[in-house]
Amino acid sequence: MKAVKKAFTQHILWHLALLLGAIVIIFPIIYMFSASFMPLEEVFSTPVRLWPSRPRLLNYSEIFTKFSLHRYFLNSVLLTVFTLVCNIFFCSLVGYSLAKFKFPGRDILFTLILATMMIPSNVIVIPLYLLIRSLGWVNSFWGLSFPHVIAPFGVFLMRQFIRSIPDDYIDAARIDGCSEFKIFYRIIMPLSLPAIATLSVVTFVNIWNLFLWPLIVISSDAKKTLPIALNQFLSNYANDWNLLMAASVVATSPILLFFFVFNRGFIEGMTGLSGLKE
Repeated sequence: MKAVKKAFTQHILWHLALLLGAIVIIFPIIYMFSASFMPLEEVFSTPVRLWPSRPRLLNYSEIFTKFSLHRYFLNSVLLTVFTLVCNIFFCSLVGYSLAKFKFPGRDILFTLILATMMIPSNVIVIPLYLLIRSLGWVNSFWGLSFPHVIAPFGVFLMRQFIRSIPDDYIDAARIDGCSEFKIFYRIIMPLSLPAIATLSVVTFVNIWNLFLWPLIVISSDAKKTLPIALNQFLSNYANDWNLLMAASVVATSPILLFFFVFNRGFIEGMTGLSGLKE
């Protein structure tokens, strides 16, 4: 009986600790959302208000009319969607080649791809900028997106997941006369949806939050992305914290929405990847 009570007590304490941790993590997000509707004088009121006395929708209209936030938002959406589609296609294609085809130097090539994951991205910024400048892509969409159209982590993720797909499916398709590319998009891609969901979430978050590379390669205000615009917004409206909270809600909402939509596939992809054998 004592052992049962002890186990029950530990169970309760464990869940209380998890609940406390969840509150600590979620509270800043809830307060950011709440403060985005507050008048400025209520943002730093004492005690802290969890909801405005008079919700102020004007905060959101001001950040779009005074600061043209919609333009930067659309730039980020265009960059993220284009890069996301490219990563899904190219990473899956390369991962399929490395997982299901045998050719000289395959393992060496895969090792080199893994090695690039160990190099900090900031280290290659200067050579990458020189390459983009030689191509004439400085201050252009292509210069902004080109370094991110295929990611080493994406290749690794897709290769590891595709290795778990039985070769019998591929052999049967070849017997039926399917081309390799048809096998890729009719068999491999549908069976790899959990890994694709994982890759999509990781890519979306990384590209949406890009700061250093757009700051270096983009000089035109009309082509700036949302993170750069938020930094500029902070400089121009440093004391308008309610407007800053509204801009932050606009910037973080797509990430939260995208994760909520694909979170099940993301979890399945990570779980499936952890269970694969080399």
